[in-house]
Amino acid sequence: MVNRITADLDNKFTQNEVLDVIQKLIELATAALANGDRVVLRNFGTFTPKLVKAKIGRNPKDPSKNVPIPARTVVKFKVGKFLKDTVAKAKK
Repeated sequence: MVNRITADLDNKFTQNEVLDVIQKLIELATAALANGDRVVLRNFGTFTPKLVKAKIGRNPKDPSKNVPIPARTVVKFKVGKFLKDTVAKAKK
């Protein structure tokens, strides 16, 4: 991805500079999600933190035993319209 972006920008930025920008984007998005904020990347999609309640699961090797699964926060992704349409039109 870094090589492609660098080439698309006619080598106006070095690969290290492009990598730094991508890494910073990932760090900021991760921090925002950890704080409970949504991250919207226009035309790509939306990342949203969601709390999943605690529940009781089953041990597949011994179905008679209950296994407590603690509550946790997961990240949900909702695809953006442009990405959805572009992928749907892609040749298979």
